[in-house]
Amino acid sequence: MTTKWESKCKIYFRKHNRNRQTQAKRVIQINRRRSVLLMTGFVVQGHIYKNNILMSIFVQTVSLWPFSSQPRDFSQPNSSWSPEMSKVYDHYNTLCDTDTENGEEKRGPWRKLPSYNRSIKYATGGIHLSKLIQAKARLFTRNVKEQGATFEYVVFVNKEEKRCVCVFQAGHLLEGAPGHVHGGAIATMIDTVTGTLAGFLSGPIMTANLNIDYRSPMPLGSVVLIHSALDRIERRKTYITCKVSSTDESKLYTEATALFVSIGVGHLFGSRN
Repeated sequence: MTTKWESKCKIYFRKHNRNRQTQAKRVIQINRRRSVLLMTGFVVQGHIYKNNILMSIFVQTVSLWPFSSQPRDFSQPNSSWSPEMSKVYDHYNTLCDTDTENGEEKRGPWRKLPSYNRSIKYATGGIHLSKLIQAKARLFTRNVKEQGATFEYVVFVNKEEKRCVCVFQAGHLLEGAPGHVHGGAIATMIDTVTGTLAGFLSGPIMTANLNIDYRSPMPLGSVVLIHSALDRIERRKTYITCKVSSTDESKLYTEATALFVSIGVGHLFGSRN
């Protein structure tokens, strides 16, 4: 039975002594219409067959863990940030503030996105799942403990304008040519930022293509802006444009285009069915 919620779930049933009630323990859902990946404790309203008996499942909240915990946000300011990095961060953070007009609160057009050391931690309960699924895995841009050594960055997104900006400070371990940032590190950040925007707009995605033009070498330790914007969406394909510039935008370092393809949950968890 097809509904607007297409569920690809792992459901574990527990029989009670007499009334044979069932309780869904773990659910992974896709909202097909909005293309947003949800890994939550919600049971979708729908139907399942068991022993030739049609049983209804009503929407309810199921607690997967008896407690909650917030993962560490690596995009928060730290002592390794240069004054320039902090200044630009404060500028965009101000655009996220909530203003009051005629007694009503109005949120700013921008939103700061958190940044964790594993993508799975964006999900509800993800901090606990991350301890069960490949516990040693770490996001490539967040796998060094020393602050300021590699990728220091924070992403702000504007949903209405379908674009985002990343404030990026390149650490000393990202050197390519002497005194300059490695081209692969720049490509990593372009993939990260364009992918963040594509995922924000289209749900679960994977990179299909990156085209990068390096215009000027980027000095090591530089603070730069990575601007990304939606070009178009064609069915499962999301096209993003990107440019990397100095914070005052007087110098252009890199231009790029990216293509991302929407995927199902099965691709993320080892099943293509």
